[in-house]
Order: sequence, then C-alpha cells, then structure tokens
Amino acid sequence: MELDSDREVMRYISFGEPTPREVYEREIMPYFLAMYETASPVGYWAAETSDEGTFVGWAHLRPDRIDPGPQELGYRLRREAWGRGYATELGRALVDYGFERVGAGTITARALSANAGSRRVMEKCGLRYEGDFVWPANVVPGRSEAERAGVKYSLTRRQWQEARPA
Repeated sequence: MELDSDREVMRYISFGEPTPREVYEREIMPYFLAMYETASPVGYWAAETSDEGTFVGWAHLRPDRIDPGPQELGYRLRREAWGRGYATELGRALVDYGFERVGAGTITARALSANAGSRRVMEKCGLRYEGDFVWPANVVPGRSEAERAGVKYSLTRRQWQEARPA
C-alpha cells in the first residue's frame, strides 16, 4: 500500500493516482496470491535489501496481458530505491529465471513512452526496442490516446542465448 500510495512512484503507472486501499484488498492482493495457488513458476516477488531486509519494491514475471504467449517483466520500486540498480538487478534475474526455469520463448516489457527510467532498465536487462503502441483503453482507462502512448521491448530465447557469455 505504501508503495502504491506514492504519487511519484505511480506517475507512469496510474498518472500519479494512488491505488485505493479497497482496490488493493479486493483486487490486487487476491490476484497476486492466486498466482501462487496454481503452482505456476511465474508471479510476483518482493524485493528487499540483502543487508537489512528492507522492502524496496517488487517485480513480476507473468503471462503477458496484451499478447498471448510471451511472459511479461515488470517492476515497481520505492522512490528511495531509485538509481541504485535494483530494478536492473531484479529484471536481469527474472529474465534469466524466465528463460531457464519457466521456459519462456519471449519476454516482453512495456512502459509509457515518457518513462525514460523504465526504458533504460529494459535495455540494461537485454530487452530490445520493438516499437511504439497505444495502451488499450481498458488497461489505462480515462486517458486520451496520446496519454496512453507506450513502447514495447522484448527479448527472445535465442537473443538471450546469443548475448550470454560463453
């Protein structure tokens, strides 16, 4: 709740609108937890510092919400954790996990076009710019097409294998 209540954290997710507690309790947490009841190897992981175990955010690898087939990478961090490499570390770990353990053929990630920080993380994780798109209105409700402008990055298993050190 604290993470999703920070307007700056939510700037490129919900245009700065905090997630209401009732939505978190009624929709988001049950969705997160339901993934684990299926014994699926994908889901959401809390991110904590290795020294003190301080919660810094979370990351996910889940079935892509827009394109059937690929796995989707995502991450959300507390503002205090920005610029420390945590998103890149999480992203790289989940990319490797996705190809090694989940058996993903492709891993995708998307962001609003203006989210330069997230785009840099995607590139550092090895994902490649695939193109521009407009988020569907049901995913980003109440916003104009221009506000829903996004970018998609992806990485195939073959690209990942070719980029790995021998």
